[in-house]
Amino acid sequence: MEPKAEALVVNKSRTLYSPIDPYSTGNLKVSDVHTLYFEQSGKPDGHPVVFLHGGPGGGTSPNNRRFFDPEFYRIILFDQRGAGKSTPHACLEENTTWDLVNDIEKLREHLKIPEWQVFGGSWGSTLALAYSQSHPDKVTGLVLRGIFLLRKKEIDWFYEGGAAAIYPDAWEEFRDLIPENERGSLVDAYHKRLDSDDMETRYAAARAWTKWEMATAYLLPNNDNIQKAEDDKFSLAFARIENHYFVNKGFFPSDSYLLDNVDKIRHIKTTIVQGRYDVCCPMMSAWDLHKAWPEAELKIVDDAGHSANEPGIAAELVAANEKMKALMG
Repeated sequence: MEPKAEALVVNKSRTLYSPIDPYSTGNLKVSDVHTLYFEQSGKPDGHPVVFLHGGPGGGTSPNNRRFFDPEFYRIILFDQRGAGKSTPHACLEENTTWDLVNDIEKLREHLKIPEWQVFGGSWGSTLALAYSQSHPDKVTGLVLRGIFLLRKKEIDWFYEGGAAAIYPDAWEEFRDLIPENERGSLVDAYHKRLDSDDMETRYAAARAWTKWEMATAYLLPNNDNIQKAEDDKFSLAFARIENHYFVNKGFFPSDSYLLDNVDKIRHIKTTIVQGRYDVCCPMMSAWDLHKAWPEAELKIVDDAGHSANEPGIAAELVAANEKMKALMG
């Protein structure tokens, strides 16, 4: 007789799973400069999923584990170069999109994982697309949230005055750190300060840059999120690494690179979750991706902004993982 297969338990309530601790943590040296922190939680012999955090520079947090059923998934979190517990902190040297794509492969090989599901939101969606287009044979499924394709119009929207129409109060604080004669490109003006030899100049710019994003990330302003900007260690990595990537156009060879290469991943089962009122990564990018890739399922959350921690978005992310579970059995 065939052994009886385990019944697949589906989380019909779509609520986040209970907090869990990692069963292992480690550090992986990926270059002469960088060492990455990684952790594993959930089921050691479960279906592997890698969580790609945002920013770039945002790092992971324990709450990130809660989108996944720990009885089904082997959950892998890691901090990208210069972020979180990875070292050296806030380092821009050898820190590009393609370095990170290679790091994901090095981590997969280090953990002896043949293939895995990839989960990423905001910048994590950018990196998930870049990684899966480079290594489509290693990806069993994609769950993407708050789509960011790192095109000029997206950077201009958020950092050069578009989003100011919705958040003029928060915008003034971000803008006013920069003298009027340097406001032709706020991204460039912040780059100069975030790369300053004077650490207090760096920290002041990092706080202002980070506060602008944290103030706009939720449909309803979240004070705990805004307070993250006062953590100088967090904000320095977040602002310096984000700005470094944006000044360099994401290190992509063309503005529409990720859209132009959708054919490479068209066959991969994918769910896109997008907040209707996302100010950081407005819905136009998710819509453009959807039009280029109608095979991917698009879930629009009508009562949400950008953050994965908003109730409607969190519910759809859990539901997307539950659907992936059913496909992989």
